[in-house]
Parts: sequence; C-alpha cells; structure tokens
Amino acid sequence: MPTSNASTFVVVPTYNEAAALRQTLLPLVYEGYSVVVIDDCSADNTLDTIQDLSLHYLRHPINLGQGAALQTGMRYALLQGAEYVVHFDADGQHDHREIQTLLAPVKVGEADIALGSRFQRANDVEAVPVLRRALLKVATIVNGVTTGLWLTDAHNGFRAMNRRALAAIQITENRMAHATEILSLIRQHRLRYREVPVHIIYTDYSKQKGQSALNAFNILIDLILKKLLL
Repeated sequence: MPTSNASTFVVVPTYNEAAALRQTLLPLVYEGYSVVVIDDCSADNTLDTIQDLSLHYLRHPINLGQGAALQTGMRYALLQGAEYVVHFDADGQHDHREIQTLLAPVKVGEADIALGSRFQRANDVEAVPVLRRALLKVATIVNGVTTGLWLTDAHNGFRAMNRRALAAIQITENRMAHATEILSLIRQHRLRYREVPVHIIYTDYSKQKGQSALNAFNILIDLILKKLLL
C-alpha cells in the first residue's frame, strides 16, 4: 500500500553547515518528508537559518561526530514511528530527487537497506575526483575484507532503510568509522541489501567541508588501523 512522504524520515546530521543547510533542506520539506536535523553542537548560526522550517530539530550539547548524530536521528525516527529512514548529507552533495529511486527496492520488499553507489553508471563515476576515486576503490577492498560485504562503493552516506534495518542498526562508532560499522551490522543481522546508483554533487563547498581526497585517505587509514587493533 502506498505511503505518504511523511512516513519517510530523512535524517540529516549537521555540524557548522549553516552556509548550505537551508538550501539542502528546502526541497525535502517542500516534498513532505519528515526531516530530522541533528545539530552536532555547531558553533555557527545553524538554528537561525532553519528555525522557520517545518522539521524536527535535535541538538547534541557536545560535538560527538557524524556516527553519533546519525544514531541520534535514527533512534528518534524509530520512536516517532518512521516506516522508512534515509541518511542525507547536509552539504548539498545528495540529490533529493533520487530519494525515491533509492527507496524503491526497500519499498517493494526486495531489500531492508539500500546503499547508494557512485560506481554503477559512467556519468556518476566521472563526477568523482580522480584521486578520491582511486582511494574509494581501495576502501571497497578494505571494507570487503573487514565486513564481508563486497560493494562497488565505500563511505557513501546516501542510504535508505526500513524499520527492520532501523531497529537492527545501532551505531556505536561516533565518527567516520560508522560507515564500515553499518556494513558489519548488515551482515551480522542478515539484512537484505541492494546497491543503487546515485549521483554525488561535488562542489567547492562540499570539498572544503570534508569531501576532499585527504579526508578519504584519513578514512582509509582509520579502517586499516581499526582492523589491525581488533
């Protein structure tokens, strides 16, 4: 049975993203999604820029990291009765028009969670900066070895899930290692998953805010060290 967009909670972790956040949220609010913003103790005027929008606003009293912000939003969505949850970045690099495409295999019961991939369509691959593309390819191998899930992409924050996945995925990695932890939890709880092609929008702003190749390298090192310390 079809559901309204209100049953889909779009979880948006944010930290000092006031410059881009409003423009990111406007189409989500306009299309009737239940938007949950988790302000991870931003020091800018985040709340001032969005306080007139119809959304759910949560704030961490201290900065905990993206993984913790996602877990706060997911827990809140579960308690609010969300039927579906979508992870969506605050910096404008995700396309709101792709949400329904990402949700499609989940809504028809083919998957519990859908994972966005930048490496399934030629135009999506071309949009990824060359150095970052190479690092992500290495990261997919590390993820495969550490989690047993062999995907085409790594650390893509665009995801969609049903209530089964929402209840099963309990993130304990507060910072960037949460992306690998999610994959481990998918395997641990035997969640059905699908990769769905998505187009990531790389802007000067998003690169400055942490989407650079250096950040991808830091994530890769974090993965390797985590595996060695286990």
